Amino acid sequence: MLAESSLGCLECGSSPTAAQLRLTTFRERTAVSTSDGNASAEPQDSAVEALHKLTDEIDRSLEELQHARRQAEALLMARQSGRDWREVVGDEARPIVLETISAVLGALSTVGGAWRRQQIKALASEGVSINQIAALFGVTRQRISALLRERDS
Repeated sequence: MLAESSLGCLECGSSPTAAQLRLTTFRERTAVSTSDGNASAEPQDSAVEALHKLTDEIDRSLEELQHARRQAEALLMARQSGRDWREVVGDEARPIVLETISAVLGALSTVGGAWRRQQIKALASEGVSINQIAALFGVTRQRISALLRERDS
C-alpha cells in the first residue's frame, strides 16, 4: 500500500489531481440537519452559496484544463515527430484543446459573475455604500447600481 501525504504520494512523488484535492461538494458543504435528522440543502447565505459554486467550478476547470494540456502535449509530440499540421490537427480528438479552453472560460465567467453579484448584494445588505463597493471592485458606482438593480428584477 502506498503512503500518501496531503501533498502527494510519498513513494513516487506524484501530485494529487484536482479531483483528489476536492474534499466536499457544494451540496455536502451546505447540507443542514433538520429536526427529523434529514439533510436539507438550504444554504444560509447566498454569497457563500455562490462562492462554493465558484470553487466547485474551479475544480472542474482544473480537471478539464489538465486534460487539454495533455492533448496539447500530444499535438506537440506529433508535430515534433515530423507530421504535417494538417494531419496533426485532423487527428485531434474532440473536444479539441481550444474548445475545452473556451468552455472553461465561459463556465468560469458565468459562475464568477454570479459570485460577484452575490458579493455586491451582501455588501449592500451590510450597509456598505455603493461608492465603497465600487472602490472595492475597481468599477464605477453606476456599474454597482446596475448590478444591484439586476438582482431586483
